[in-house]
Amino acid sequence: MRARLAVWGVVLIWAANFSVIKAALADFQPFAFNALRFPLASITLLLLLLAARRTIRFERRHWPAILGLGVLGHLAYQPFFILGLDNTLAGNSSLILASVPVFVAVLSAVMGHERHAGRTWAAVVLSFAGIGLVVAGGAQAVGFGGSTVVGDLLTLGAAILWSLYTVLSTPLVRRYGALPVTAVTMWIGTVGLVAAGVPSLLGQPWAAVRPAAWAGLAYAGVLGIAVAYLLWYTSVRSVGSTRTAVYSNMVPVGALAIAWATLGERPTWLQLTGAAAILAGVTLARGARPRGRQEIPPEE
Repeated sequence: MRARLAVWGVVLIWAANFSVIKAALADFQPFAFNALRFPLASITLLLLLLAARRTIRFERRHWPAILGLGVLGHLAYQPFFILGLDNTLAGNSSLILASVPVFVAVLSAVMGHERHAGRTWAAVVLSFAGIGLVVAGGAQAVGFGGSTVVGDLLTLGAAILWSLYTVLSTPLVRRYGALPVTAVTMWIGTVGLVAAGVPSLLGQPWAAVRPAAWAGLAYAGVLGIAVAYLLWYTSVRSVGSTRTAVYSNMVPVGALAIAWATLGERPTWLQLTGAAAILAGVTLARGARPRGRQEIPPEE
């Protein structure tokens, strides 16, 4: 029961997170938003690790890899994610990021880490077809003259970057555990994100930031990153990464529904068809994975 509640908590938090961030970006500049939410998330994650009495110790030879992963998985990934979301629909962003397991499978094969059967390549075809339909449907949803293509492409770049981070971090995750690796790489990335956000922080019109946007910032930093990660790994420890990952397929479905209810993003039939294709591809890709892989969920 505890594991089920934990994973459904993750689904609800992340499904809402896309709409929450999208709404907050109406008041915040994207880089200023990240420069504030990541220190908040890092502090919260540190408190959670201290409360759990988890120690973080890496061998000296692994620190260059940890530093590189911090740059790749947070400092490089986040601009693509936040600018992508700022320039597309919340539903589009959630659906494109849902394709991460498929990209992980492809990158693992390209790097020679794994060999895949035909079902994995069928998953790739389904997912890319689904992404194409989501992009076309998003452009249709915003009406003539509007475009979500730039945001969609940035989000696709974010999905590829996170997939690369996942594949490259797998040996360290298996050795030290997912939470310590994620926490330290996030702290490394936070330093860079704050530095990159200084110009936006100085130029941010603070008087225009409404209380709801501040609440969105707190939600995205504390719940969307730190608490959601804690719940995710609570479920992974109890029922395994595969079953937990299957539940996460509900995130884009919930994100579409919440974006419709709160932002007025009514999904088109093209988007819904694309969503079905992406989720089918993700299900195929996850079912084809070797046992023992511990998945790192996309950071939002």
